[in-house]
Amino acid sequence: MPASDPATGTVLPIGSDADLAWVRQQVRQSAAELGFGLVQQTKLVTAASELARNTLVHGGGGHVEISSLSQGVTRGLRLSFVDTGPGIRDVELAMTDGYTTGGGLGLGLSGAKRLVNEFEIDTEPGRGTTVTVIAWATGVPTARLGLS
Repeated sequence: MPASDPATGTVLPIGSDADLAWVRQQVRQSAAELGFGLVQQTKLVTAASELARNTLVHGGGGHVEISSLSQGVTRGLRLSFVDTGPGIRDVELAMTDGYTTGGGLGLGLSGAKRLVNEFEIDTEPGRGTTVTVIAWATGVPTARLGLS
């Protein structure tokens, strides 16, 4: 079960493939509750899935912090994927389409960035990596938010 902290939202561990499935499920549920449309949910879950897998495979595991955001009547979701692994030596190279260290297509970080509204990487070799993404719901009916 997720640990909840009112200051940070929900924190979920990322230490196994089962955790990856749980992260995807919780991100989808959170996005749906905030009024994200199905396409927006799918984009966010896809980005979260890639970033969670990177946390597990390249960072040796860690956690994700899921926080809801509000900007007027617009709702959003902030996801911070945190690990204490080896860090990313060359962020610019890692963000290049086609670059891979794991034998994949090399669209992980750059692909995740294209699926969200805001994207930030904080990393240092030997210190670990935190990737934070924010997605904003669009077209949220005010009645759904209880504002009508």
